[in-house]
Amino acid sequence: MAGYVGVFVSDPWLQNQFTQVELRSLKTHFMTMRRENSGGLKLADLPGKMSRIKHVGENLTEQERSSFLQDSYTNLEDEVDFELFLRVYLKLLALATERRGSGAKNASAFLKSPTSTLLHTISESEKASYVAHINNYLAEDKFLKKYLPLEPSANDLFEIAKDGVLICKLINVAVPGTIDERAINTKRELNPWERNENHTLCLNSAKAIGCTVVNIGTQDFIEGRRHLVLGLISQIIKIQLLADLNLKKTPQLVELVDDSKDVEELMSLAPEKILLRWMNFQLKKAGYTKTVTNFSSDVKDAEAYAHLLNVLAPEHSNPSTLKVKDPSERAKLVLEHADRMGCKRYLTAKDIVEGSPNLNLAFVAHIFQHRNGLSTQTKQISFLETLPDDTQISREERSFRFWINSLGNSTYIDNIFEDVRNGWVLLETLDKVSPGIVNWKIATKPPIKMPFRKVENCNQVVKIGKQLKFSLVNIAGNDIVQGNKKLILAYLWQLMRFNILQLLKNLRFHSHGKEIVDADILEWANTKVRNSGRQTRMASFKDKSLSDGIFFLELLSAVLPRSVNWSLVTKGQSEEEKKMNATYIISIARKLGCSIFLLPEDIIEVNQKMILTLTASIMYWTLKPPLEERPCGSSDSESGSILDTTSNSTTDDTASESSTDDNSIN
Repeated sequence: MAGYVGVFVSDPWLQNQFTQVELRSLKTHFMTMRRENSGGLKLADLPGKMSRIKHVGENLTEQERSSFLQDSYTNLEDEVDFELFLRVYLKLLALATERRGSGAKNASAFLKSPTSTLLHTISESEKASYVAHINNYLAEDKFLKKYLPLEPSANDLFEIAKDGVLICKLINVAVPGTIDERAINTKRELNPWERNENHTLCLNSAKAIGCTVVNIGTQDFIEGRRHLVLGLISQIIKIQLLADLNLKKTPQLVELVDDSKDVEELMSLAPEKILLRWMNFQLKKAGYTKTVTNFSSDVKDAEAYAHLLNVLAPEHSNPSTLKVKDPSERAKLVLEHADRMGCKRYLTAKDIVEGSPNLNLAFVAHIFQHRNGLSTQTKQISFLETLPDDTQISREERSFRFWINSLGNSTYIDNIFEDVRNGWVLLETLDKVSPGIVNWKIATKPPIKMPFRKVENCNQVVKIGKQLKFSLVNIAGNDIVQGNKKLILAYLWQLMRFNILQLLKNLRFHSHGKEIVDADILEWANTKVRNSGRQTRMASFKDKSLSDGIFFLELLSAVLPRSVNWSLVTKGQSEEEKKMNATYIISIARKLGCSIFLLPEDIIEVNQKMILTLTASIMYWTLKPPLEERPCGSSDSESGSILDTTSNSTTDDTASESSTDDNSIN
């Protein structure tokens, strides 16, 4: 529609939860409520007013809505702006789905994510375990050591998490180098803007290492929402503990399979499944006849653990472990065995017999890290050396996988090439990117037993791609079913690029629907840098001069001068200097609010696709409406995003130096 103006939300997390149709509908409800209340709206007004909204009104009573708000917010007299209204709506929708199950029809996919639970109780055992992990791995951190160790039985964890530093540091423990620590605000007293920047950096970086964060916003950290904070910490620690569960880090894992075909299958498995396969491989050696299929009910009696530790560390075994009848007593003996091996405890005997899945997974993962019992001399390892070095393919697969998982689909994917073969994930992603484009009546939801149904799903994927003007010459649905890596990556790149361009098109409403093309992004970036008085330019997205990172640092400085601390920038001449600049660029962009999935190597090697996504993300952030265009009544603290605060922030280059501590930037 010519002249159409979209409904804008300045928080990128909220922006990703809704289509424009949904936002327009909710905005209409919100404005009607304000008018009925003579222009004002308080949290206390919402339980009654929201009865007219579908799902939330149908599936929750007014009393349930009121009780939930009383539990969630300390002051019900607070004024409600549109973004706070959206947050309340999402949380009530999640509650409705939890209470009514499938009765809450068409509830958003984010509700199925592992961090979306609205149970306001947390596992004290899990909290204590994660606190012990943090105390162990961050004890020597230059900034955090003055706050550690944390007290497991208190709420210290949630208090220290409020400034964002702890979780940023924890992400770097899990995947070293993810965040350039020069970009973390580490002053002793952070103002709200600086806290928001840390939270935004933390959430975008968590997405970039594979965490599901579609139901967590920066405000949840500030308010100390314990179940959400603990859920994110749990995911980060899990990623760290499972980091070695792949053939690249632990080539000895090929001992688990018999031939090259099985090796390829093993390479496609999720880390948890590889861990289970390893555990059963070792248990078979011990003569244990049962198969462990999970880290909960199958290990509650501690028998599997007793056999596993006996085969891995027979020198520390205790004959009594398998003789005792009481599972709790056996669990205690198992943990004593683990202690003698030098394994750190992630759980108690009570956690074992109660079947705590997260803590049992952590326990087994740590045993694997400490002593995996695999041979270092196997014939299969030589087979790995003959496999092609698909570094570029692996890097692109990683970027697309994390991007898809960040959209909040109902299915979390562990391997692009395997998990898209039935077509369902691609259909869900297409529906996120272009709502309403999928004909769900002819789609088949997993599990899919009939092969032709998978082909039908993938045929629709290809058909929609052609509808969106993707280049799909000689590509059929069966190519996706067969797992053709080259064609799958080509399709996903075009889908990601389409999503980026559509977001920009929706923002640039003044163009009256004019299509945004790559050249527009290139011209915008060069114009921004030139207008800031800098001399560098980008000839194309494959311009080799971009490898030193200087252009992107100048672009970031042009859109927000205080974002770059130039005293930390190198000349970008050596490989080491280039990597320092590239890491800094990615962290600054994420700190601003850019959701990006590239690696420093993509900048250094000038990966054309990832360079385009980086530039477009910065452009998208810059073109979002400034603070003064927000709906009436909005505030910085409520909006919970760096996008809300930086548009009106100081543009003095000295701001970075004057407000930093411990070599961080503002």
